[in-house]
Amino acid sequence: MQPSTNLAEFLRAARARVQPQDVGLGSGGTIARRVPGLRRDEVALLAGMSVDYYTRMEQGRIKHASDAIVNGLCKALLLNATERSYLFSLFSPATGRQPQPVRATKVRPIVRQMLDQMENTAAFVLGVGMEVLAMNDLAKKLMPDFTAETGLARSLARWTFLAPEARTYYREWDVVAADMTAILRRDSSRHPNDRALNELIGELTVKSEAFQQWWPQHMVYECSFGTKKLAHPLVGPIDIEYETFPVPEDPDQQLFIYMAKKGSPSDDALRILDTWDSESALAFTLHER
Repeated sequence: MQPSTNLAEFLRAARARVQPQDVGLGSGGTIARRVPGLRRDEVALLAGMSVDYYTRMEQGRIKHASDAIVNGLCKALLLNATERSYLFSLFSPATGRQPQPVRATKVRPIVRQMLDQMENTAAFVLGVGMEVLAMNDLAKKLMPDFTAETGLARSLARWTFLAPEARTYYREWDVVAADMTAILRRDSSRHPNDRALNELIGELTVKSEAFQQWWPQHMVYECSFGTKKLAHPLVGPIDIEYETFPVPEDPDQQLFIYMAKKGSPSDDALRILDTWDSESALAFTLHER
């Protein structure tokens, strides 16, 4: 998909999510609004540009814009930090963003050593397209061992959308899958010409009805911490507290830490799982059936 198409779709989706009262325009009284969210003229007014200019931008006919113009759009559309970065990426590098480096697929030895030395903690590193680049032993017992796979099968997002067992593994599957869609949208803006990423997005678009619904919404945000509710096939329900950290010098790699609250039943479950050998803990497959 061309950047101009992504820009047009993102602006329309972002505009539809903002209600007039959210930006001080009132509810519009009793007059029915023909479109959800803001109208084009309202966005133009809030962003400080002409309606014609914004219309051409939303039609994908404008590929260059000053930082002041883009910042005006960010303010008008109430974009968060991740969405702001994404919007800037949709314009030409002339707007101030530098081309992104080629994705890094190798994890440094010291990072792997750090993963292995963590106790009662599942840790792994994700790259572009949520490709699992490294996992420690507990992560391989808590999740499928993606490092044993190759190609697109190493993607946590692909497994989540296409493997039937993922829908029972994640007790809040809809929330997790929607978050992963937003992460893939972020990655696509950083690596628009990445063949493997585009192949992954294409496969999910064809095979997953949920992904088909969420992808056009252009939701973009970071999932840097929170709680995941799992249903492990061997030790049962586990509530995981997770944090993510960027890997220094490798901007496309993120370190994920999965822990449970100390003394909780989930903590006990993790400790039990940690004592099992890897073959016994291999309770589910990576492949969709």
